[in-house]
Amino acid sequence: MPSPPVTELSERARDIFRRVVDGYLQTGAPVGSRTLAQAGLSLSPASIRAVMQELEERGLLAAPHTSAGRMPTERGLRLFVDGMMQALEPSAEERAAIEARAGAGGPVEEALAATTAALSGLSACAGLVMVPKREARLKSIGFVALGPGQGMAVLVHADGSVENRVVSLPVGLGAAALVEAGNYMTATLGGLTLSEARARIEREMTAGRAALDSAARALVEQGLAVWSEDGDRRPVLIVRGQGRLIDAAAAADLERVRDLLDDLEGKQEIASLLDSASAGDATRIFIGAENKLFALSGSSVIARPFRDGGGRVVGVVGVIGPTRLNYARVVPMVDFTAATLARLMG
Repeated sequence: MPSPPVTELSERARDIFRRVVDGYLQTGAPVGSRTLAQAGLSLSPASIRAVMQELEERGLLAAPHTSAGRMPTERGLRLFVDGMMQALEPSAEERAAIEARAGAGGPVEEALAATTAALSGLSACAGLVMVPKREARLKSIGFVALGPGQGMAVLVHADGSVENRVVSLPVGLGAAALVEAGNYMTATLGGLTLSEARARIEREMTAGRAALDSAARALVEQGLAVWSEDGDRRPVLIVRGQGRLIDAAAAADLERVRDLLDDLEGKQEIASLLDSASAGDATRIFIGAENKLFALSGSSVIARPFRDGGGRVVGVVGVIGPTRLNYARVVPMVDFTAATLARLMG
């Protein structure tokens, strides 16, 4: 059931509702009528309770059994986030911390991981980033014999990263054939991604254009299966700061935290959730059971896509935390991080 429009609430109800939400997000505890009365609200506790009861009947507040106070429901949080929240822009220090991590240099995935770690630390949530859907480009390929029938392919990428992959060697393959196969593949595949390299090799072999002896040709063909596995083996999601989800307030709700950490282990499902956030330009906020993945843990995800210099969506960055996280502060922080990563990817 959707939240009612803010305009349906009286000014008094909006004020009390906002104060309850603000108090809950700050402390994680229900807010009582006496607390609101003592905070300068010019109403008696009885009048405040009457308004809170009305908000509860609308499904915006709930009264836990252990307390006479009220706390916002997930429906109430959605109303607050969509219609009442006043965003707090990141401070100069926070912006500098994020930009410093993004500009540290090195392979793109390391920069993404470092930036996500900074976002996690500043937001007190777990940071998430979906790795851009682009493959590294090859610089050179070499082969090393490990023993009878077994060798290792050494792939050096243009960004400086190196991958070692075990391959089967044809029987009787000599050292000269290893060198020949490596030289051929480097000359033919340099500058290509692995998926492009696989397609190129298949065309060369089919057309009979590969100037290789039979042993080296067999080695190149043997490697095709290795190249084709790359798309599945490359990470799709980086998660940093899971430990920040276990704070003093969470200690009283360890079962929820345990469920949340279990959710984070299902990286493919979270990657699918983030992928759904890449459809538009705006920041997406998933609150609790609005997404079935977090129905048990009662968690919220704030995510925003980022684009490369050509305007193509290449990834999504965000945070995950309890539903009582500081939306007004964290949403603009995620927005700024996405803009920073877009410049990095440009």
